[in-house]
Amino acid sequence: MIATAPLPAAVWDRIGLEHGQTFSDYRHLLVYGQRTADDRLAFGGRGARYHWGSAITPGYDRVPRVFEHLRKSLVELFPAVTDAPVTHTWGGPLGVPRDWCASVTWDGHVGTAGGYVGDGLSTTNLAGRTLADLVRGVASPLTALPWVNHRSPDWEPEPLRFLGANAGLVATDLADREEALTGRPSLAARLMAPLTGGH
Repeated sequence: MIATAPLPAAVWDRIGLEHGQTFSDYRHLLVYGQRTADDRLAFGGRGARYHWGSAITPGYDRVPRVFEHLRKSLVELFPAVTDAPVTHTWGGPLGVPRDWCASVTWDGHVGTAGGYVGDGLSTTNLAGRTLADLVRGVASPLTALPWVNHRSPDWEPEPLRFLGANAGLVATDLADREEALTGRPSLAARLMAPLTGGH
């Protein structure tokens, strides 16, 4: 993600985004953002590559190419921020289940929750409340949600996971370029959907 310096009211008037509103678009290589409490535009998206064996290191969270891609996409969507400096950049690994469905489980002894695919800030709260009801044995609207005790299929083993995840990243970027050029739904996206978990 990236965040701009606080923006003046005139820029927010041109953007048209109120406090508390978030946004996304229909790109295959997803972008999303929101106006922060201190009037910054926080903007994120996917684009960092998958590393062999699901490896996680701090260096993987700070890829200049990804931050530059986000900056370019931000200015394309909101030309009013062209001159706004980016003051913060950060990243982190995503928990992506094979079917892209988050889950909350309780087996009577151990509880788990995860697979939020980048939506953990809000989803974690809901998962915690759901898990609390499961642990206490309380039947509630939360314990009736479809993610309760959902089991996602396993991802393919390496090297298939490495090849597929990174091919999917390239394909989603190509799909966005293809749609921008042709104005039609992407053939690349349709071909990659079974691999990436899309529909």
